[in-house]
Amino acid sequence: MPKENILIVDDEEDVLELVRYNLDKNGYRIETATTGEKALTKARTKLPDLIILDLMLPGIDGLEVCKKLKSDTKTQNIPIIMLTAKGEEADIVTGLELGADDYVTKPFSPKVLVARVRRILHKTIARDLQKAPVKIHELTIDPARRQVLIKNKLVDLTFTEFNILYALAKRPGLVFTRYQIVDMLHGDDYLVTDRAVDVQIVGLRKKLGPCSKYIETVRGVGYRFKD
Repeated sequence: MPKENILIVDDEEDVLELVRYNLDKNGYRIETATTGEKALTKARTKLPDLIILDLMLPGIDGLEVCKKLKSDTKTQNIPIIMLTAKGEEADIVTGLELGADDYVTKPFSPKVLVARVRRILHKTIARDLQKAPVKIHELTIDPARRQVLIKNKLVDLTFTEFNILYALAKRPGLVFTRYQIVDMLHGDDYLVTDRAVDVQIVGLRKKLGPCSKYIETVRGVGYRFKD
């Protein structure tokens, strides 16, 4: 089932395939680009959740791509992980100053790269909790105040119930397995059973009353927020 969408930008086919394979294996949806121009086009049209960007690209190089993305209000909040060769310390510093979130030097461990991706996406979710309220008909989810209102009446949710509701509501239509829900909220080292997630969903639905219809069960897979 789909997780976040990641754009991989690299002109080396073997590196592109290595990164694509390992992220795909971990459940992420993948887009690829082999030039800076293609990267800018895909970033602006697809709005990925994260970009893995090689600095050494034909045409527009990675630093220029990073600069353009971070100066565009449409793409400036997309996290960027730079792929760099050893000895490119000046480029690393420049990239970080332009707004890149992290870097990985080649050759790299796929496990390390996946761990960096997870860490940044978890930080992004935490940052999203400070954004404007999400409103769906009579239901309002306010991440800044950590409040849920139904017809302007406050609903008392636990910390985890609120996070589950917000994580699903901000990605309507996407199906998440129980373990993907846990991974979004706690990280992949958090020990939990399928039953524990189901219990949280049952409690959440009970408190939401008529609005519980927005949380749909996908039999044999997990849950989604009604699109």
